[in-house]
Order: sequence, then structure tokens, then C-alpha cells
Amino acid sequence: MELQRLHLKNTLVCLLENCRSMRELKQIHAHITTSPQFFITDRWFLISRIIFFCTVSQSGSLSYADTVFRLVPQKTLFIYNSMIRAHASRIHDPSSSQPLILYRQMLFDGITPDCITFPFVLKHCVSRVDGLVGSSVHAHVVKFGFHSDVFVQNSLITLYSQCGSVENARKVFDEMSNRDVVSWNAMVIGCLRNSELDMALELFRRVKKRNIVTWNSIITGFVQGGRPKEALEFFYEMQVSGDDMVSPDKLTIASVLSACASLGAVDQGRWVHDYLNTSGMECDMVIATALVDMYGKCGSVSKALDVFRSMKNKDVLAWTAMLSAFAINGNGREAFELFLDMETARVRPNDVTFTALLSACAHSGLIEIGRWCFRVMRHAYHIEPQVQHYACMVDILGRAGLFDEAEGLIRNMPMEPDVFVWGALLGGCQMHRNFQLGEKVARYLIAIEPLNHAFYVNLCDIYAKARRFDHVKEIRALMKEKEIEKTVPGCSMIEVNGVVCEFSVRGSPLVLMTEIKFVLSSLSDEIGRSINMSAVLE
Repeated sequence: MELQRLHLKNTLVCLLENCRSMRELKQIHAHITTSPQFFITDRWFLISRIIFFCTVSQSGSLSYADTVFRLVPQKTLFIYNSMIRAHASRIHDPSSSQPLILYRQMLFDGITPDCITFPFVLKHCVSRVDGLVGSSVHAHVVKFGFHSDVFVQNSLITLYSQCGSVENARKVFDEMSNRDVVSWNAMVIGCLRNSELDMALELFRRVKKRNIVTWNSIITGFVQGGRPKEALEFFYEMQVSGDDMVSPDKLTIASVLSACASLGAVDQGRWVHDYLNTSGMECDMVIATALVDMYGKCGSVSKALDVFRSMKNKDVLAWTAMLSAFAINGNGREAFELFLDMETARVRPNDVTFTALLSACAHSGLIEIGRWCFRVMRHAYHIEPQVQHYACMVDILGRAGLFDEAEGLIRNMPMEPDVFVWGALLGGCQMHRNFQLGEKVARYLIAIEPLNHAFYVNLCDIYAKARRFDHVKEIRALMKEKEIEKTVPGCSMIEVNGVVCEFSVRGSPLVLMTEIKFVLSSLSDEIGRSINMSAVLE
């Protein structure tokens, strides 16, 4: 009898481990419930395995697990951990508190949490971005003696980083006696997410064994943090590093292409494209779209179009990237024709698509097409224009000198116009020397953002063109009095033989000013000789 019971129990455990559907699971559940041979402990053990299947398997059902869970009279730590894990991992509503409710119920039942419980409770706090509750859970971590567990500490680093408390995350990190690669990656990523790029770099340099997550984090973080040149340097360092089995993946390539796009480094972008072809890595939709974006922003529209045409199944992001490439390079009609092709291909545009299209019309002076696009997005595609669409439309009208229509559009906006809308109108005023309206708009922008130096400079420009030099002095005196100045120095970048060189108004240690002056002097002499020769020929 005992052997028969054990055999049946082991058989059902095996069936649960190999279960592939809820239909099979329910049959097993029925057998467990109706079998008279099991002890009560056997039955609840098998029930716990049913809950585990429902919460972990892709074929499981969380609602079924909830139903079974409520019927279990004596719940174990294993059952609670399974339920907390499931609700923390599958949560779609950030306002839900089910993992915390389960955790509190577990404590009420007198069950002590373990090193499995806390990472999932903290994961739930991360999804809610709830640092206050997370801090309370941290207190429980210390109370129950898991403050030195590496998995729990890694979860705490992620929690504090996600909630914007890098100081607390760093404190947990510094107090760790044993750190694994996840610990280092979590701290580096936390710094990058909170714009602490220098701290992230300091930690990155201390990592002894880097994996692909480490490299992708620092490259992507520096691209998104506005330091793309250093991101490219990390990529090349990655190529020659001694880290075993670490090769660039699709995320690496996409981030590096984004860096090239930001820098206008088309030679380096071509090198990455060649690397992609020779490495055998699949050029999927994401990578191909990144290539189109890179070539477009680097001014190589024909190359962007080649990549775009080679894509088999283009999604809306790919079409939008190509539209943007045409837009930023002043190819408005080509952008409009591409949009018509997009409609023919039955790819539904989104709000970003129309932003790119309207921008293309603005840069090419296509007033009627711009008006048509603005109407179509609302009436044909039921996309309500957002503030960026209004800014583009005001830019179109302002560049054409249609100030009455532009002001009417701004007055009828369903939302408050932002500085970009007013800035577009101001740009049109400067272009067409509409000093009266330009002065009004510039002063309004200064009232909105009194510390933005650009608006004061624009107002000075308007006064200078109107020959109102007393007002120019007045504005410059006001700027000096309020200590308003450009905080970030102006700079330009150029790619020479695959090397990105940066020129700043504050100077660059890599550039010899004497050489620059010599070249400028030579060019000036050459221009002078050309002018004199033209006069002789005439």
C-alpha cells in the first residue's frame, strides 16, 4: 500500500513537470483531489506544485493559481514565494499591490521570508517606482538578516536607482562584501539612468570581468547622456578588450549607429555597417532602421535610401526614419512622395511620421502640402495634432511670411503653445524682418523663460536689424545685470579620416591654432587673387 502511494505520488510529480497545458493540469488536479491513497501532506505538496506550474509556466494561469491558493488552508513559504513571484513578474497595473498584500499575509501567517521572497517584493516596488515602500522592505531585509545576501542587495541597488536615489544605491553597493557582475552592472546602469555619467565611468573602469550587459550599458548610457564621442571610444575599446566571449550584439550596433548619427560621423557609420555585414549578424528591422537614421543624419540620403529599399518588410518606424532623412536634408517633395508610397503599402502612419513630414514641408517651403498633411492626419487617420505638429505648421507659415494665419493657428490650439511654437513664429519674424511681431514674441518668450539666453540674443538681433541700437544696449545690460549667459560653449564637430574632431569657442587642446590661422590666411589670399583676376578679365 505504501509503495503504491509513493509510486502514484512520483508519477503525478513527473506528470506535473512535463505538463504542457491547463487542460492536462486540471486533469492531474482532479486526480490529486479525488485519490483516497494520499496523506494530507502528500496532497498539499502536489497542490503546491500545481500552483508553481500555474505561476511559472508559459502555459499556466495566474487566475487558476489564485483560486487554488485561496483554498489551501496551510500555506507554505514555497507557495507564498510562487504567488509573490508571479504577481510581481506579470503585473500590468502599476497601481496594483497584490505582491505586497501577499507579503503582509505571509507575515501574518507567521511565515518568515527568505532570500527568494525579498527580490520579488523589491521588484514589485521597482515597477511601482515606490521608494517609500521599498525602504520599508529594506528595513525588513535587515530585520530578517538578509542584508548581506548578494541577490537581495542587487535588488536593493536596482530599487534605489530606479527611484532616483543614487546615493542610497551606492551606499548598498559600497557595503557589499561580495559583488558579482550583476552588482556592478546594476550600479553602473543606475548611475547612467540618473545622469551620473562620471560616476558610471569610474565604476565601469573598476569592473574586472565585463559582460555584454556591462558594455551595452556604458555605450548606450553615454549616447543617451549626450556624450556620443566617448560612446564610440568604448565600442572600439570593446573590440580590442581581453574580455572573453564578449562580442557586440544588436543592441551594441544600434547604440553605436545612434552615436554616429549624433556626431555626423558617416565614415565610422560605414565602418559599423561593414562590420555588420562581415560579422554575419542579422540585419533585422531595428538595425536597418538605425542605419537609415544614421545615414540620413550624416547627410548621405542616397545611402539611407539604399538601405531602406533593401528592407523586405518595412514597419512604420522604418518609413518614418526614411521620411526624417529626407526632411532634415531638405528633400520635401521626396518625403511627400515617400508618404504616398507608404499609404500605397498600407502602412498606417503615426504621430511621429507626421512630425517628420511637416518638418520636411517646412524646410522645403511646401505650404499647400503642409496644410494638406495637417488636415489628413486628423480627418483621415484620426490623429489629433500635438504641440510638435502645431510648431511645425507655424514654422511652415512663418517661413512663408503668413503671420496672420500663423497667429490664428496658435490662438486656436487646444493646448497651451510651448516655446517651440513661439520660437517657430519668432524665426519667421526674423527671416521676414517683421520687427513689431518679433519683438512681441521675443519679449513673451523671455517672460516664460527669463533665464534662457537665446531669447535675449534673438531680441537683440531683431533690434539690431531694425537699427534700434539703444535697445540692443539695453537688453545686453539687462543680461549682464541678471548674469544671463550661454552656459554650454558653442562647438562644431567634423570627421576627418574616420576621426571626429571637436572645435569649441573655449579652444581645443588637440588643435594648433597657428595651423588654423595659416590655413585661413592661405584661403583669404586665394580668394583675394580670384577676385582680382575676375576684375582683370572683366
